[in-house]
Amino acid sequence: MEEDKAIQPVDNWKAKVLVLGGVVGALTGLGAAYLLVQRAEKHGTPPNLSAGEGVKLGLLVFGLLRQVMSLGNGD
Repeated sequence: MEEDKAIQPVDNWKAKVLVLGGVVGALTGLGAAYLLVQRAEKHGTPPNLSAGEGVKLGLLVFGLLRQVMSLGNGD
């Protein structure tokens, strides 16, 4: 009878990781947008990114994702 009352581990870690990743990503995006707006206000122009800045930003994001994927691999 005691075995029936044992706490079973909940296997919803995937959902928790996805939600946490979504929240962190949204907060990071809001922070980046805020910094872009602040820079635009400082210069008195509407925010714009050049093609070169977009490529640099994209490469930085891919590098970050690669680092996140390598976490826990022991490499």
